[in-house]
Amino acid sequence: MELRQLEHFVAVAEEQHFTRAAERLAVSQSGLSASVRALEHELKTPLFSRTTRTVRLTEAGQALLVEAERTLAGARAARDAVDAVRGLLRGTLTLGVEQCVAGVSPARLLAAFHRDHPQMEIRLRQEGTSSLLEGVAGGRLDLAFAATVSPLEWAGELMPLAREPMVVLCAPGHRLAEVPRVAWTGLHGESFIDFHPDWGPRRAADEAFAAAGVRRTVALEVNDVHSLLELVHEGLGIAVVPHHFSRKPEARGLVVVELDGAHRPVYESVVLLPPARAVSPGARALMSLVREDPLR
Repeated sequence: MELRQLEHFVAVAEEQHFTRAAERLAVSQSGLSASVRALEHELKTPLFSRTTRTVRLTEAGQALLVEAERTLAGARAARDAVDAVRGLLRGTLTLGVEQCVAGVSPARLLAAFHRDHPQMEIRLRQEGTSSLLEGVAGGRLDLAFAATVSPLEWAGELMPLAREPMVVLCAPGHRLAEVPRVAWTGLHGESFIDFHPDWGPRRAADEAFAAAGVRRTVALEVNDVHSLLELVHEGLGIAVVPHHFSRKPEARGLVVVELDGAHRPVYESVVLLPPARAVSPGARALMSLVREDPLR
């Protein structure tokens, strides 16, 4: 089994398509297919379920993907460590980030990182916090900016970035627009707009509602902040969001209502890092910029 074969396997697993994976790797499709078949032959089991339209991982493929990503991450870390000893910072920095995470500007940080280390290739993945946890734990990501992570669910390093209350956003014509704050019981029966369950703000809201013993219905689930704010503007529901969302230009005209009571939801953004011994040189260099960032 060679690293090249694992790279080919991971690319097909991520793209779910042999042609796209071959284009991404800049190899011929026939060569890629032969590489994957050789790996399947060595492991004596199919790794993909193939049809004329789809390519899906088998159960064996899913098991291999976790270890393949970890192996490739280890190989990259080894090369990067040798380069770092030689005074060079090369290779790839793969960063994960929640959208609109508080306490950090990923674009500004990456621009500064690129100026300092132009030989480093930067890869950015925007995902929900649940996926980011899996990505850093499995070695697919060097580090990630995430939200609402409990120390109990993370075995690596956890660096706090920002902490802020969550608030209710509603349209001006909504009944809650006339009150400065609302108790949990006052939200009963409302229709909510929220993110999918793996995003940080949704995780924080779900935990707070559960702690308060209040059931709610999330009628509209979205994957981006702008869609959420637009739906609230149209009066299709209310949203419980981090307070900094209310300061976005798209939120202009919406009403901010504070949550009252003992179970006030809190949104916390953090940096997820693997255990100290596994932090890549690129991640260490980026973290030095994070620690100097005035947004924290």
